[in-house]
Amino acid sequence: MRTVPLLGIVLLPLVCLAAEQSNDHVSTTLFETSGNYDVTIWAKSPDLRNPTNMDIDHAGRVWVTEGVNYRWSKGRDPEGDRIVVLEDTDQDGVCDKSWTFVQEPELIAPLGIAVIDNKIYVSAAPDLIVYTDVDRDLAFDPRVDKREVLLTGFNGINHDHALHSVTFGPDGKLYFNHGNSGAFVTDRNGNTYRVGSAYSGLLGRDTKPLYGILPSEYSGAQSDDGHVYVGGFAMRMNEDGTGLEVVGHGFRNSYEQTVTSGGEVFQNDNDDPPACRTSYLLEYGNAGFFSRDGLRYWQADRRPGQSIPTAQWRQEDPGIMPAGDVYGAGAPTGIAFYEGDLFGDEFRGTLLSCEAALNVIFGYKPESRGAGYELDRYHFLTSNKEQEIAGTDGKRGKLSDDIKTFFRPSDVTVGPDGAIYVADWFDPRVGGHADKDETVSGTIYRIAPSGKSVVTPEIELNTDEGLLESLKSPAVNVRGIGYKAFKERGADAVEIVSTLLKDANPYIRLRAIWLLAELGDRGVKIVESLLEHEDGRVRATAYQALRNIDYDIAVLANRMVNDQDSRVIREVALSMRDLSYSESKDILLRIGLNIDAIDRTLLEAWGIGCTGKEAAVYELLLGSVGSVNPIKWDPNFAALAWRLTPEAAVRDFEVRASSDELSEQERLDAVTAIAFTGTEDTVDALFNLSNEEGRIGETAKWWLLNYRSSRYSGLGVDSRLKKEGIYDPDTIIVAPSQIPEPVVENLLNVDDVSNLVGDIERGKAKAGACLACHRIGELGVDYGPDLNGWASRQSLDVTIRSIVQPNDDIAHGYSGREVVLKDGTIVHGLIESQGDPLRIRSMGGILQMIPQERVERVNWYNRSLMLSADQLGLNEQDVADIVAYLKTL
Repeated sequence: MRTVPLLGIVLLPLVCLAAEQSNDHVSTTLFETSGNYDVTIWAKSPDLRNPTNMDIDHAGRVWVTEGVNYRWSKGRDPEGDRIVVLEDTDQDGVCDKSWTFVQEPELIAPLGIAVIDNKIYVSAAPDLIVYTDVDRDLAFDPRVDKREVLLTGFNGINHDHALHSVTFGPDGKLYFNHGNSGAFVTDRNGNTYRVGSAYSGLLGRDTKPLYGILPSEYSGAQSDDGHVYVGGFAMRMNEDGTGLEVVGHGFRNSYEQTVTSGGEVFQNDNDDPPACRTSYLLEYGNAGFFSRDGLRYWQADRRPGQSIPTAQWRQEDPGIMPAGDVYGAGAPTGIAFYEGDLFGDEFRGTLLSCEAALNVIFGYKPESRGAGYELDRYHFLTSNKEQEIAGTDGKRGKLSDDIKTFFRPSDVTVGPDGAIYVADWFDPRVGGHADKDETVSGTIYRIAPSGKSVVTPEIELNTDEGLLESLKSPAVNVRGIGYKAFKERGADAVEIVSTLLKDANPYIRLRAIWLLAELGDRGVKIVESLLEHEDGRVRATAYQALRNIDYDIAVLANRMVNDQDSRVIREVALSMRDLSYSESKDILLRIGLNIDAIDRTLLEAWGIGCTGKEAAVYELLLGSVGSVNPIKWDPNFAALAWRLTPEAAVRDFEVRASSDELSEQERLDAVTAIAFTGTEDTVDALFNLSNEEGRIGETAKWWLLNYRSSRYSGLGVDSRLKKEGIYDPDTIIVAPSQIPEPVVENLLNVDDVSNLVGDIERGKAKAGACLACHRIGELGVDYGPDLNGWASRQSLDVTIRSIVQPNDDIAHGYSGREVVLKDGTIVHGLIESQGDPLRIRSMGGILQMIPQERVERVNWYNRSLMLSADQLGLNEQDVADIVAYLKTL
């Protein structure tokens, strides 16, 4: 193993290396950008190693957290991981000086850093640490400087699913997020948040649970604010650790969040199946990775007919926010929102999201759609335009020696110069807690428009002009300097801050709104006047800014409830969450009667506003529309009732679910609404609906089977399932289903097939062998991937290889499982639900329900569930014919 010299002397300057060396970084010549941009190396190893996160201060210095001791490599540097500072002293676009700010054993692969003036916030589970550089010499000296654990209680020491970076918000609060490894954290006011889940991945090496309590033991417990939060989560708080509150939850492992000057939070989130997402995080929203109590994974709750993305993010469940852009397998990391001027007006407002598995940084230009945002994805920067992916969980860790696959962007951020900086972890492997690069190399790239001068402005922080420039900075945490300074002045700062309302940059104008609300009566009156502004985004921001200072919400909501912009109504609805029914009922009714339920973001915001008062709001709504035949419900009313899932509506939903006059989706929604209640009427209705044909009956049975021991416990479900012949765990017969291993010597050769000319008509006849597992046209079964149009999107070699050597590349979402029963029976297939009973679909689309008490173990099946061509009795010409036919579909 090659060792890297450690920096043993604080403030030891090093000359940053600019020469291109292909063994420790990705050459800039390999990158492709979406515009006319220059990509240059700003810094590289040995000045930084394994960068996990970075921030840029007001002087353009880049601060980096390192993960040399990441996971299985803990102890690689016995002195602990470092926070390093890098600087371009001569402004030539290349780092020429670097040093260690702090290195200590307690820093084990810290995942986040934020620099706000002389305070450095480091996310290092179980602690959120703040270092105060008292003497401002950019090096931590415990004799002079301060080290404080601001908050603690974050599970997942040396674990990816733990505490992530801090971001300064436009409201003056600090935002951060955390993966699904659990947290039991108390803020400086003494309020405790218990955020648990069923996740057990933290029980690996060096990741024992805090306080000896597993997250599953407090999953579903109420936090001190009266709400239940599960899974990964985002929070915000005051600078001193008071006022902690949850912004959103139900994530798997969102690596970072970005907060716009309008207060919108965007994030990404990942998982092993093909359902990574980039999302607008609705305030208080639940992303849906776990059940409401946090104890059930999405796999256990995947209902008949649901795709993986729909099931993973529970998009057909009430109480779940829209998932946003669900793009497939991946490993998203850092994220940033561009509000600067360097790239021009058209680029301003671009969302950038790192995707380490796919060697790309995605770009989005969020467009307002109702109360939510449309996210159309493109490749802003990539080293792998062909998307020949390797070294990822989706590829079972299969590595490549092609260096274009080594680009693993861990973070993206914007400097005070307006340029975009990307930190590259550089490794042939990503995910699975693994790293293969023993050189622990890392690189920081700078992206800027071609031909433009890029210079870090000199900001004099001891002047009003300098503080104003810091507030206007494109670097998000630099803004915190001016915000804090002007807020401390109060009313004396109103005049100078008000000048920002006339700035040409709309994001700078929004920043002024938040700050003015903090500056006393004069500032508040200015913000109040902006509630009448012609721009709906300005009005929505003004509403949030006033709410942020404990303005009388009832007065504010009554003033704005009739606004014509859905973003404003979204904010009004969300502000009702913690008000009593008597305080909020009129507002909630007025919003409900005017809502367009097609807008799922607004529907969910309204539902969040109804939290804790759903039954009463439903009765209020029902009284306003009068007695109506449930089949004739207005679609908006039906959606509102679905979101509230009141017990009083069970029988009405049963009528809807059994009606042939409604669409299948409307009927399924009615079954779902029934299922989320838990009364005798619930069970009775579901049993009645279990007799319906198709998905309605199948879904009703699914709910009864999967929730009989939890939500429907004590309601006699087991006895009725047996009585009605639906499911009897004592008598059910499990049929073995095993896929034989192919004989390597018998596998057909890809080149031999590709040299043949295929016959389409013969191929159509031979393709009948595929129908046992695939769908072609209207024929076949939904077991393997749908072949309609599939081959036309693949190269000839890829199509042939998938048939003759299916183990070489398994389609995303089709990794199989091997279920071993206690009696030795083995079943290979795709698990549809891991509840009790376990539901597994095998070759031919055969579905079996297996009682969990009979299961010995469930293993990943490390081969394809598809038989190879030779196993199907096909020769080279047969395959050539089938491929020719598939290409026509």
